[in-house]
Amino acid sequence: MGRSGIAALLLVLAMVQGVAAQPAVVSVNQFVEHPALDAVLKGLQDYLKDKGVAVDYRVHNAQANMGTATQIAQQMVGEKADLLVAIATPSAQACAQALAKAPADMKRPFLFTAVTDPVSAGLVKDLQHPGGDITGVSDLLPLEEHMKMVLTFKPDIKRLGLLYNAGEANSKTVVAGIGELSGRMGFTVVEATVARTADVFAAARSLVGRADAIFIPTDNTIVSALESVLKVGVENKLPVFAADVDSVARGAVAAMGFDYYRHGYQTGAMAERILKGEKPADIPVEFQKDLQLDINLKYARLMGIEPPAELLRKATKVHR
Repeated sequence: MGRSGIAALLLVLAMVQGVAAQPAVVSVNQFVEHPALDAVLKGLQDYLKDKGVAVDYRVHNAQANMGTATQIAQQMVGEKADLLVAIATPSAQACAQALAKAPADMKRPFLFTAVTDPVSAGLVKDLQHPGGDITGVSDLLPLEEHMKMVLTFKPDIKRLGLLYNAGEANSKTVVAGIGELSGRMGFTVVEATVARTADVFAAARSLVGRADAIFIPTDNTIVSALESVLKVGVENKLPVFAADVDSVARGAVAAMGFDYYRHGYQTGAMAERILKGEKPADIPVEFQKDLQLDINLKYARLMGIEPPAELLRKATKVHR
């Protein structure tokens, strides 16, 4: 081979290596900033970094506004990323709708995470065989275990206040599940709903005198304004329990929930599979099964309740 041929070959090899070295583009639609969802994103990013997967992230945040989430989803489709990721149910629904309307050459693999009920949310029809270009990781909670923990903490609960955004499909699934359990577990449910974060304080106040404790599901609107609920809990000695352990660090009495960083890390493993060529349609929806019990001793006492010794012994983490 002559010098010109060798030079041409080296040029081709350099071009191939340059293409191979290009990072994957991942567009993210996160519904709102709060510690649990932030932890999901961090876990996803850390997994891919730990595995040496080069990624260029385009992270968008809807700030708990469904209209903004829809606009972001449409923008993400136009970014022609290698993978679309949605964190939380509202953003996942917005992305699914945007992809459904997109022309064939604009469709992209789609991965959801921190979604409570992907079937009820209309994201997939079959958890084992998602079909299409979508799959993900669900944070569906073992509600009976949660309720047993709450009743062990405070056995005299007869009326449990549920504070949530009725517009979030994830929360409606949890509330319905708790309603089904309430009869045989000896309590009634008292609901207070909001449409936006500005309504959270008033909705929490409405439960004073009507509920013996408050339980917050994995509701993005409520969790993003959690301090408003905690203020009501402290001022009225009304214990506030949560479904996610990140809220306990902020002041909820206790939660038997998921470590959302680990949830994100698990999502990262699925993202790696898709970026390496697996089709989302062939990857079953996954669930996080490992639970941890976190207790906030300081806020429990501020809300007029003493954590039982048996739960303190079992606790994964106790905030003092």
